[in-house]
Amino acid sequence: MPGTNLTREEARERARLLEVDSYEIELDLSGAQEGGTFRSATTVRFDAREARESFIDLVAPAVHEIVLNGESLDPAEAFADSRIALPGLVAGRNELRVVADCAYTNTGEGLHRFVDPVDQQAYLYTQFEVPDARRVFACFEQPDLKASFAFTVTAPEGWTVISNSPTPKAEGPHGNVWRFEPTPRISSYITALIAGPYHSVHSSWEDGDGRSVPLGVYCRPSLAEHLDADAIFEVTRQGFDWFEEKFDHPYPFAKYDQLFVPEFNAGAMENAGAVTIRDQYVFRSKVTDAAYEVRAETILHELAHMWFGDLVTMEWWNDLWLNESFATYTSIACQAAAPGSRWPHAWTTFANSMKTWAYRQDQLPSTHPIMAEIRDLDDVLVNFDGITYAKGASVLKQLVAYVGEDAFFRGVQTYFKRHAWGNTRLTDLLTALEETSGRDLKTWSKAWLETAGINILRPEIEVDADGVITSFAVRQEAPALPAGAKGEPLLRPHRIAVGSYELEDGKLVRTGRIELDVDGERTEVPELAGARRPAVVLLNDDDLSYAKVRLDEASLATVTGHLGDFTESLPRALCWASAWDMTRDGEMAARDYLELVLSGIGKESDIGLVQSLQRQVKLALDLYAAPGWRESGLLRWSEAALERLRTAEPGSDHQLAWARALAATARTDEQLGLIAGLLDGSEEIEGLTVDTELRWALLHRLAATGRADADAIEAELERDRTSAGERHAAAARAARPTQEAKAEAWASVVESDKLPNAMQESVIGGFVQTDQRELLAPYTAKYFDALKGVWESRSHEMAQQIAVGLYPSLQVSEETLRATDAWLESAEPSAALRRLVTESRAGIERALKAQAADAAAAA
Repeated sequence: MPGTNLTREEARERARLLEVDSYEIELDLSGAQEGGTFRSATTVRFDAREARESFIDLVAPAVHEIVLNGESLDPAEAFADSRIALPGLVAGRNELRVVADCAYTNTGEGLHRFVDPVDQQAYLYTQFEVPDARRVFACFEQPDLKASFAFTVTAPEGWTVISNSPTPKAEGPHGNVWRFEPTPRISSYITALIAGPYHSVHSSWEDGDGRSVPLGVYCRPSLAEHLDADAIFEVTRQGFDWFEEKFDHPYPFAKYDQLFVPEFNAGAMENAGAVTIRDQYVFRSKVTDAAYEVRAETILHELAHMWFGDLVTMEWWNDLWLNESFATYTSIACQAAAPGSRWPHAWTTFANSMKTWAYRQDQLPSTHPIMAEIRDLDDVLVNFDGITYAKGASVLKQLVAYVGEDAFFRGVQTYFKRHAWGNTRLTDLLTALEETSGRDLKTWSKAWLETAGINILRPEIEVDADGVITSFAVRQEAPALPAGAKGEPLLRPHRIAVGSYELEDGKLVRTGRIELDVDGERTEVPELAGARRPAVVLLNDDDLSYAKVRLDEASLATVTGHLGDFTESLPRALCWASAWDMTRDGEMAARDYLELVLSGIGKESDIGLVQSLQRQVKLALDLYAAPGWRESGLLRWSEAALERLRTAEPGSDHQLAWARALAATARTDEQLGLIAGLLDGSEEIEGLTVDTELRWALLHRLAATGRADADAIEAELERDRTSAGERHAAAARAARPTQEAKAEAWASVVESDKLPNAMQESVIGGFVQTDQRELLAPYTAKYFDALKGVWESRSHEMAQQIAVGLYPSLQVSEETLRATDAWLESAEPSAALRRLVTESRAGIERALKAQAADAAAAA
């Protein structure tokens, strides 16, 4: 039985048989305030190349009517397992009408319904990627069966309804019917519907030829006072300017709306002309510039998708990586290069966050080639990972260095012109790039896109008695893939730069740079022979390639004492990333990583780097430090956080970052007393505004350490009776260090399925506290007892939250490994669930190795 799955072979066969022309979709959302179900009526017109049977997809509680080519089909016989059988197709034109009751969801899949506690109004939005348009209307749910979509929506009076086409004037005696013009030919997963009494701000983008694209920004009225629409429009216009120039293809849709919606599972979704974005990006309180940079990257990522993904769409989900990698690469490139951008250092952020995500993912047992084998929908649902987004974008960056930026974008322009409104495979893009660059990319593609794993690059330097280089080479290694991973290790071609740095007035300044192709086990660099050995030699300078980089002994000694002294942020980020990678690999002790960070973070001006280092130190101490020393390390870190909070420039981003770092780790009476004083107003730190979000961070720590009870949490919720406040309160209640609080949180997530997605996520986040290992230990067995039942009874998003979030990652022991292995052997989980559990198991293995290395360093 297929359940809700669809295999690639089934999709391939259906695409061979059918060509879809149009959908007319009527949705009655007039009962949305009450919830439950809504009426969905779909008429789809399509051609069959021969008289055969096929099927259309639908997930619905009830189907009332199925009419195929004028003949009624019995829903009781035709509708099963999320499919409607179509037994009597004729060669040529067919017409199908389906009337069903579809369900509102609270999981962020299909048509999500949310009631704002501030105004008690319902707000709706759709999320269809990967296979959830079928939860709202009957459709051929695969990306290569494109069609036009015309929505007619009945909604409560006074609402606003937004879709892919421009919003029409409401019709009907009550002014509550919206008839949208048909879309261009697009895939079902990028259609969208957003409805409710949303607040909006409108503007436009104008090109130099007088063309105008309407722009809209939407959020709930309860967030309207915080909506910085001008800043959002500014980034959006920069993206329009840059992408239209680089892609040489006009923006393909009639308008561009960005809708900040509640309880969104991802960062954003590239619905054609109607992008949905998580409304945590409407900042209620002060955030650092790093948060604005991440939001801007998200905005640009989705805008890039309008061309790459929406105008030209992958044929099947094995090219999902290309969709996401291209959008990620071009969004960062736009931030770094667009005139007037606030973030010309965007590649530093990329190296420090995206690349570390990729390196982490690529060392898991589930690592896979960038171009993954996607056999069915279950495969793709767990493939929105660090390979698909971050490694893919890293490799695209290297491809740009390999073929040249001008040739790359000329190839992209050819690709858009050739395939507009169609579906493609990777070979279509590579063909265009080969034409414009003159490079043969088949070998490159095979090495980089069809194999898994990371290479390590090390310098081999020989010098004479005077410190002059007599020989310089780059040695490439291909470490064994993780146990259980498919494939073999492989040496790859790399385009890299080698940077030379000298200490000048206490600063590390680049004095030389060579760019070259590295291939095979050893690549000589004769250009450096005869030069005086610099203080630091940095392989992969400018971060052109995707590889783990190691420093030679002399460079490492210099960097250890002067990591914060590089004049540019990118080489600092590369060295920080290398140190973190060594810590995760057990090559650098967690205690040594702590000392390295403490010696350099005070000189770090890049706030994104500072916050990343803060997170990584906390993670290293929680998971990679020897258990007997862990508390000493955490105490040293919390004392440093307090000191830096007190000495940071008043009102600065650094001050806020250190306040949050302290809130995450405070443990002594003095530190917790300060946190309580900041919360109740008896303590002040000059320049630090204790606003709504910071108050919750402080209270969360007090709750987790037993210094704030349920009454204190309820009192704070009274101050912030919003959806965000409710989530924070739920997390704080779950964080309390009592058996009763843990049991209550566990029951609400595992034993009940009533929590909405965002609330479930908050409860899980509060439940798992790194200082509560003993209290959480009994839940290891409970996790494995419940896991398979949860996976089989919940939607994908909800089940994945539980499978990953409640895995006993803090119980770092051989016993946890044995319990995991026993469950994997006996439970016979699906491939998707097996992957998630195996990935979590790998975290335990890595932590055990790192803890042993830390203990050895102490010895």
